[in-house]
Amino acid sequence: MSASPVAAQHSAADPHSVKSSLSILLGASVWGIAWFPYRLLNGWGLGGMSAAALVSCTAALISLIAFRRQLSGMRASWLFVAIGLAAGVTNAGFVWGSVNGHVMRVLLLFYLTPVWTALFARIFLGERLSAAGLLLVALALFGAGLMLWTPEVGVPLPGNAAEWSGLIGGMGFAVNNVLSRRAGQRFPDMDARLRTVVVYLGCTVVGVPCALFLEAGHVVPAPGAPVSAGMLVLGLAAVLVVSNSVVQYGLQRLPANRVSLLMLFEIVVAAVSAWWLATETLSWKEAAGGLCIVAAGALSGLVHRTPRASASEACEAGAAA
Repeated sequence: MSASPVAAQHSAADPHSVKSSLSILLGASVWGIAWFPYRLLNGWGLGGMSAAALVSCTAALISLIAFRRQLSGMRASWLFVAIGLAAGVTNAGFVWGSVNGHVMRVLLLFYLTPVWTALFARIFLGERLSAAGLLLVALALFGAGLMLWTPEVGVPLPGNAAEWSGLIGGMGFAVNNVLSRRAGQRFPDMDARLRTVVVYLGCTVVGVPCALFLEAGHVVPAPGAPVSAGMLVLGLAAVLVVSNSVVQYGLQRLPANRVSLLMLFEIVVAAVSAWWLATETLSWKEAAGGLCIVAAGALSGLVHRTPRASASEACEAGAAA
């Protein structure tokens, strides 16, 4: 029995969309717990930004070695310079903010990215945010606010340097996502994993000066820490390279607005990891807010579905089945 045209179209398109979405969720999960090893390194006297600079340098080296055969396919373009710098700002903002501030408050400000993504996607990609998409952004942000707001912390507005760091990092994250999407459209034949090399070279270029400016002379490793710190830096760098390489698959194939919604899953992971590793209580409001964020990410698949194939293509697909 042959499949219906609509069913055939969905069976052909859905696996591609599902893999792309899962790749973004995987990256969000990694970053949702990445604050903890950076805090460990900071606690061992390495310093948050110094740790970020070391991890970035190590990740850049690993990615250059891992993708050395693909380097010949690199294209010269301002896009990759901008992507690298945006990634560097994102990494510096995320690490410094989460190490020196209230983790969940910093992440809330970081994940105002759907607002910035909608703006930058309109400028660089010409993507229009539909009314339904706008409602999903509102749902995701409502969930984030519901999950993270507490009377003790107050209204989620930047109140110190760490929180401003998170907000600026979120802007960099939005730029990185949008430009990665544009680079994928402009250079479809270029291996997406090469952008991982660009990302960590950019994190190194931004991270090293930030570490020198913010922590020069203040890094005093604890006794016995260098060996443990070195192993943690190497392990974290390897995990970040793998996760970023997977994320690039999704960035090249999904609309930037949908990516921003899926990446909000990081807040859910961060909330659970903060409760588990830092003994922060997960209240009913945080759980309800997390469900709103997950729902927004899931429903975004309905809003940003791939346009239906033409009637002739659908008939051919049905006949082939």
